[in-house]
Amino acid sequence: MDTAIVTIQLPVKLYDDLQSLAAEEQVALVEVLARLVAAARQRRERLDDCSQTPTQAFQRILERATDLGVADLSEQHDHYLYGTGRQ
Repeated sequence: MDTAIVTIQLPVKLYDDLQSLAAEEQVALVEVLARLVAAARQRRERLDDCSQTPTQAFQRILERATDLGVADLSEQHDHYLYGTGRQ
C-alpha cells in the first residue's frame, strides 16, 4: 500500500471510538480504517449486484397488492388476523 500523510478532521467521539476499536483489536488505527473502507466497498458491490433497486422491488409489491375491501384494517387488525370479536 502506498502511504501518504493526510490530515482529516473527525469529531472527537468518532476518533475516540476508532481508537478504542484499534486498541481492543491491538492493531493500528489505519488498519481499522482500511477494514471499514473494505467493508463499505463490499456492501456497495452487493448493492450494485442486485438485479433490482429497492424502488423497483417496492413497485413489484405494489403491482401484486390486492384490495381486501376492508376500510378499518388498522383499527380491527386482531379481528382480521385472529378472529377475535370486534370492539
